[in-house]
Amino acid sequence: MSSMDRNLVLDAARVTEAAAIAAHKWIGRGDNKAADQAAVDGMRKALNRLDIAGRVVIGEGERDEAPMLYIGEEVGTGNGPRVDIALDPLEGTTITAKGLPNSLAVMAFAEEGKLLNAPDVYMEKIAVGGGLPSNLVDLDASPAENLKNLADATGRSISDLMVCILDRPRHSGLIKAVREAGAGINLIGDGDVYGVIATSQPDSGIDLYMGSGGAPEGVLACAALRCIGGQFQGRLLFRNDDEKARADKWGITDLDRKYELLELAAGDVIFTATGVTDGSLLRGVHTFPGGARTSTLVMRSATGTVRRIEGTHDYARKGALG
Repeated sequence: MSSMDRNLVLDAARVTEAAAIAAHKWIGRGDNKAADQAAVDGMRKALNRLDIAGRVVIGEGERDEAPMLYIGEEVGTGNGPRVDIALDPLEGTTITAKGLPNSLAVMAFAEEGKLLNAPDVYMEKIAVGGGLPSNLVDLDASPAENLKNLADATGRSISDLMVCILDRPRHSGLIKAVREAGAGINLIGDGDVYGVIATSQPDSGIDLYMGSGGAPEGVLACAALRCIGGQFQGRLLFRNDDEKARADKWGITDLDRKYELLELAAGDVIFTATGVTDGSLLRGVHTFPGGARTSTLVMRSATGTVRRIEGTHDYARKGALG
């Protein structure tokens, strides 16, 4: 039985709401670092109000990079369930700074020891939504093979499929292969947690996520898929010996391992995301004199419950984000 109380679902929503509201004032200001720092400060303050004994296992880096929410940091009052936390206070720092869509504040709570301690390196990823045959896609298959398998499983042609890929020079070969196979591509500038979640949202227009992005974001995305359904594979990518040493520090010895969904996020998981800028998944923060409105997605794997919370926050009231 899970050690996490159902009240943690609403508590989690409060945390990402606080981070999103803090980051909001930096939208379109061109300052990535200031936007990220504001979100970190808002999230840390909200976490430390909670009656949990929390430990950050997916965070903003190592302790010497503080004041970010670092891996290993303990948060909460210490009174309550022991939970591991994966977080990205501002998923999409660049798109926030540029005032572009789909930036989010995201976080996951999990039972202790149930999230992979992923080092801060790149991860090769592939993901599809739920309700599909098992083992439908594979990192070791070609883009054309994965697209054909998905098309056959859904009764569509490859030309009907849309693939989400981060717009990066490293993906030029992948982009070419996907287009040659006949599928469309939705290129995103940042925010691959959003890209993975979108595969499980029927109205997103995204059928498949492919490409490489941050390993911590891969764990967060898997936490979301645990709740809403989907398939995911990931493989850590190492560019140098320093990155391999980071993996060794966290007990990862098989550097070529292909991770499945349950190897990245297991047990009871609570996932929450609050929109910072308007996007196809969530509306962003909208302010009014003396307050703000937020839009939050919160879900739990144990029950399969998915909630959308529209919050109105009156700054004049004590504990407006409580």
